[in-house]
Amino acid sequence: MFVPFFDQLRSAGVPVSLREYLAFLEGLSAGLCTYDTEAFYYFARAAMVKDERFLDRFDRAFSAAFQGLESLSSDDVLEAVALPEDWLRKQVEKHLTPEEKAAIEALGGFDKLMETLRERLAEQKGRHQGGNKWIGTGGTSPFGAYGYNPEGVRIGQDTSRHQRAVKVWDKRDFKDFDDQVELGTRNIKVALKRLRNWARHGAHEELDLPGTIRASAEAGYIDVKTRPERHNAVKVVLFLDVGGSMDAHVKLVEELFSAARAEFKHLEHYYFHNCLYEGLWKSNRRRWDEVTPTWEVLHRYSPDYKCIFVGDAAMSPYEITHPGGANEHWNPEAGHVWLARAREQWPDNVWLNPLPENQWPYTHSIGLIREIFEDRMAPLTLAGITRAMKILG
Repeated sequence: MFVPFFDQLRSAGVPVSLREYLAFLEGLSAGLCTYDTEAFYYFARAAMVKDERFLDRFDRAFSAAFQGLESLSSDDVLEAVALPEDWLRKQVEKHLTPEEKAAIEALGGFDKLMETLRERLAEQKGRHQGGNKWIGTGGTSPFGAYGYNPEGVRIGQDTSRHQRAVKVWDKRDFKDFDDQVELGTRNIKVALKRLRNWARHGAHEELDLPGTIRASAEAGYIDVKTRPERHNAVKVVLFLDVGGSMDAHVKLVEELFSAARAEFKHLEHYYFHNCLYEGLWKSNRRRWDEVTPTWEVLHRYSPDYKCIFVGDAAMSPYEITHPGGANEHWNPEAGHVWLARAREQWPDNVWLNPLPENQWPYTHSIGLIREIFEDRMAPLTLAGITRAMKILG
């Protein structure tokens, strides 16, 4: 009966194998999540999703496979779902207190409620809204969605409103983790972790959990093991475009900056506007008063630093190609000259662009930046950051 669910996962792009599907069925046969819809969701996800990039796709496939019962005919529902009374009763026992169960008398108790639902499914031929009998929306019938009844079966509603439904038929409360969307700080940190160069410093120690488990199993008692603490030795210099068209991407760039500061112990950052020129700054509030010469930055950080530019690369092409092309000051040298110098100083370099990749061909300046960086440009998504870390690695 779960073959359509398996097909839905494959159609949604979740790389689930037949082996994982059989393991899922084996777990169900063993009773790992009987009578518990939430446990069923988490068990299915654990069994068939091996990479967090696909969690959002799994959630959408799960929703598509197990919701939308209001669109089915009564025969489909009775045949496919069969309204297992023991399963529904378990849900009632889980969600209702003894006082609430004792108070259910509107239709004569749970047995009468389930019997009436079967009858309504058999009788009803179409969609219904309002009223107090048929399965529909916005009424006082015991069956349906977005209405009210002191006891009922909620069908086709994603959240509870009155907290009165006996059976939450199709609740969905999941989160997005797709690698094609712009994500939050936690997920950016996951992608940044791919850029690591472990080094050990001093005699500081940390718990060796795998070693402790192995030693304890062999000894028959708790045998704590430690190891020298490791630090990420990667050094990063980060150049952030601010102002103008980048204002629309402030939140995303803030999340990237926050994640980078947490992930890299050796991180230096500077701001620029549109393109790299002869001056950089650390504080945007004092950008005109406390400018650091770009030459100084180029000589301050050694070539073993990883260099990351963040910007939408959307500007007048003259800002890149011509002296004096900058829109806020007269630049004695063209932007492409400074970008070439930066790439020469830090051979491991990449440009992260918050604009969707499918929009890049429509902006001339983006094409120029990509050419300067020899196509080392990636979108500011989880997949894009992962690609950028591989380029830098």
